[in-house]
Amino acid sequence: MDTMNIRGSAGPGELAELRNHKLIVGMKQLRKALLRGGVARVYLALDADPAVTMPLCELAQQSGTEIVWVGKMHDLGRACNIDVGAAVAATLPEI
Repeated sequence: MDTMNIRGSAGPGELAELRNHKLIVGMKQLRKALLRGGVARVYLALDADPAVTMPLCELAQQSGTEIVWVGKMHDLGRACNIDVGAAVAATLPEI
């Protein structure tokens, strides 16, 4: 697996910054956005089901999108301002 666009876990400060961006949350929405090419950065939860995260990780790599791993789904969900855990999320490019 090519790891050039994958970096380590996001820290609390970076997760807090997610609230300042337009977000995509959820597997189906993220997959569609990656196929369209409209994603700035992908966030994947380490404790999520690999059947969900790995196909999106591969798709993000193919499109050259930066991938950031987040320790827990709970933390990613909270950063996305939702009441449940999130396995995947992404930021949209700033216009």
